Amino acid sequence: MDAVTKTYGTGESAVTALREVSIGIARATFTAVMGPSGSGKSTFLHCAAGLDRPTSGRVRLGDVELAGLKEAKLTAVRRERVGFVFQAYNLMAALTVEQNVALVPRLSGHEIDGAWLRELLHRVGMGDRADRRPSQLSGGQQQRVAIARALINRPEVVLADEPTGALDSRTGRQVLELFRQLVGELGQTVLMVTHDPVAASYADSVVFLADGRIAGELRAPTAAQVSDRLTHLGEA
Repeated sequence: MDAVTKTYGTGESAVTALREVSIGIARATFTAVMGPSGSGKSTFLHCAAGLDRPTSGRVRLGDVELAGLKEAKLTAVRRERVGFVFQAYNLMAALTVEQNVALVPRLSGHEIDGAWLRELLHRVGMGDRADRRPSQLSGGQQQRVAIARALINRPEVVLADEPTGALDSRTGRQVLELFRQLVGELGQTVLMVTHDPVAASYADSVVFLADGRIAGELRAPTAAQVSDRLTHLGEA
């Protein structure tokens, strides 16, 4: 992301959510993004994913410049190179666990790699529940299925928006430990927006946003360090 500015609206009603934001996310790392309400976290994630086009500046995913792509190509890049995990699991109630994970390549017209599908279900701890439906699963289990679905196309980056927000603390920790394993064992790149200092402490680094600008970075963070930094952001 290079000098990205995103403004919504025009004239006196214009709101600038991001202001000249420049940042690079290294491969095979786990990065958390934090900041006060209205700091630009969601817009940051949307621009990084190609869900929203910046008003100015450039966003690159690997060797692809997203801003210059037409909508059809941009959709294809998102589908094939970006995995998404949300607070709401967004699983299809009528489909089994295995069918939910296989849905993305099926909709894309791609052949499903059965061995990779089975490996993913095993890695996220759902190998013995492949034939169950979402209503038969706990919230944490549903989020594990959503993570497997995000990984099925072997994306370059997984973007997670408050992935533990609907989970209790114990289940949330299990999901965060799973992200850490995916980074360490599969070399996956994870970018996560969160409001929770404990969740952020699982990341390799935390990037702070305030008023649409980068307001600092904390490497090898602890929950206490993150909380302290957020307090100072609020005071600023």
